[in-house]
Amino acid sequence: MNILITGAGGFIGQALATSLMKDDTVAKLILTDVVEPAIPQVQSACKVQAVKADLTQCKVCEGLLTQDLTHVYLLHGIMSGAAEANLELGLKVNIDSMRYVMDTLRAVKPGIRVVFPSSLAVFGPMGEGDVVTETTMPSPQSSYGAQKQICETLLNDFSRRGLLDGRIVRLPTIIVRPGRPTGAASSFCSGIIREPLNGEKSVLPVPRSLKLWVCSTRTVIKNLLIARDIPEAGFGKGSRIVNLPGITVTVQQMLEALQEVGGDSALSKLEESADKAVVDIVGSWPAEFDVKRARDLGFEGDGPLSQTIREYMEDYQPKK
Repeated sequence: MNILITGAGGFIGQALATSLMKDDTVAKLILTDVVEPAIPQVQSACKVQAVKADLTQCKVCEGLLTQDLTHVYLLHGIMSGAAEANLELGLKVNIDSMRYVMDTLRAVKPGIRVVFPSSLAVFGPMGEGDVVTETTMPSPQSSYGAQKQICETLLNDFSRRGLLDGRIVRLPTIIVRPGRPTGAASSFCSGIIREPLNGEKSVLPVPRSLKLWVCSTRTVIKNLLIARDIPEAGFGKGSRIVNLPGITVTVQQMLEALQEVGGDSALSKLEESADKAVVDIVGSWPAEFDVKRARDLGFEGDGPLSQTIREYMEDYQPKK
């Protein structure tokens, strides 16, 4: 397999690249981002190339995508809070660049397998006890969610027509993300765990009663690999869009898991300060999903929160 990852400089791109470099079936891996992405320091037999590329330029897409490719992961994009704050930039990156990539691929690599991670942000608020199913109508309450839905629809239609072989997977909120806070409205979900574990203060901008649909990094990466390998016939004649497994938790349960792993000292680093902009976006996302179709297709479920936190510490915190 020869695989391209866009947005490969992000932490999911780097984690996915690391896993693919350990896969003996991958012969070539191209990592691209607006800044030349790092190549993970992993022993690997596959050829790895890092490329700086601005995919909002159609000519750049054409030059990059004419290479010998069998699979493409479309991970690039502007995150939720940033897309809400800057509509024009969100449209340019989250829609226009995706359209350029998909249009180029259907012309030069017809039928190529394309994995597009979408988001639970395509949905709007649900009633208490309501569960999102595969037939729930998307009703995004943020520009980011609307932009993701537009790309879902386009790739799904291209797949229906046989132009591309799309796999559209809606991700839960991923925790715990390493590094510094990002432009995502959900950035606090990682920050309220990551910073206290590092002995730093963190702000909690939402009520403790808020429910969230979350998933660990390891499980998300496993499921991105599974999405690549599902036979086209596995999707049948229906939609290529799948809600990936996660777990429903309250913010309070997240804090209890933090206390279990990091102790009272970690919990004491939190400060509560409501942020209406964050509450309005994250509070509009549903928190309970029926993922029977995902499980039938072979996608994996997630473990408990304490396990997720310990996995983050193993994978991303400096070894003492």
